[in-house]
Amino acid sequence: MERRVAAVLVALAACAALPATTTANKISVNWMPNTNYTVWEQTHGPFYKGDWLVFYYTSGQADVVEVNESGYNRCDATNAIYNYSKGRSFAFELNETKTYYFICSFGYCPGGMKLAIKSQKLPPPSPPPSAHDKSAALARAHAGVVLYAAVAALAALLRMV
Repeated sequence: MERRVAAVLVALAACAALPATTTANKISVNWMPNTNYTVWEQTHGPFYKGDWLVFYYTSGQADVVEVNESGYNRCDATNAIYNYSKGRSFAFELNETKTYYFICSFGYCPGGMKLAIKSQKLPPPSPPPSAHDKSAALARAHAGVVLYAAVAALAALLRMV
């Protein structure tokens, strides 16, 4: 049992020493009438190529329409790039670095039910740790092992009592 706990603590310490990576995200959009989405991007971004927007809405009350900038500004779905109105959710991948424009064509767009999302390139992954960073990571790993040893010793002492 103690060996398993020690192995878990060593693995956790090793993971703490790994550099951070960047991955795509799934971003939920509660797509509802009478909601103004004009500042939504500012509070939920940044958005990256490869991220997924998942629109959740009430079936029969809303749709998700991708339009160009002109359609967005005029709330006009006439020349829609894509229109989705089935079910209660719609997942859309931001597969290019550009600005995407979404509106609802059920008449709620003029009230703010429209969303402009600017997708950008993923930032590069963190650089490999320098010699100083490696020593700091090693120190963190060592601290984790020392902490485990202290906890194990305390547990052993408590069993004796």
